[in-house]
Amino acid sequence: MHDKPKRSRAIALPNGEFRTRATEYLDFLAAWVKKPRQTASVVPSSRYLARLMVGHIDPLDGPVLELGGGTGVFTRAILQTGLPAEKLEVVEINPAFARGLRRHFPHVSVLETPAQIVSTVAAGEPGQYQTVVSGLPLLAMDRHMHADILSESFRMLRPGGSFIQFTYSTRPPVSRDVLHALDLEVARVGQTVRNFPPATVFRFHRRGE
Repeated sequence: MHDKPKRSRAIALPNGEFRTRATEYLDFLAAWVKKPRQTASVVPSSRYLARLMVGHIDPLDGPVLELGGGTGVFTRAILQTGLPAEKLEVVEINPAFARGLRRHFPHVSVLETPAQIVSTVAAGEPGQYQTVVSGLPLLAMDRHMHADILSESFRMLRPGGSFIQFTYSTRPPVSRDVLHALDLEVARVGQTVRNFPPATVFRFHRRGE
């Protein structure tokens, strides 16, 4: 009596989801080859990381800013919270990524402008936004850039608003000196090893809020 051949237990993804992930990976890899310091990773962020990044968003509340939209992993997760597309603005200075975001999310406003001056083109007024979700590679930037990005972000955020940032380190990517100068505090949201590389998420907020 012959043994039956063992079957693979690979899990098949729906065709649409597989195509989306494959496209995101290829787009991200191409961007990394062109500008590795700007892109920071050879693969897009995972959906597990995305869930940590959007946990503070209230879909019935004010508008949201996303910095560094990339291939749209966080953009998709933000919209899956139920936030209306017209309440989301995504900043992306890479032209190829910006085109992809407009193609995949036609009702979301995509801003091709540096994060440090987003207030000059954003639809909402300073002080109106509930959350800033940042996919920017802060570890590849200096402290002056950190100060400029955080200063502009908190100009857009209302009282009690949050700046959410992930990093491939277990420590916050912004120095205590910069936080002190801007009167900000930081708290660890969570960590996931189901990302490459493993990532930690931090919430930045105004001191005392």
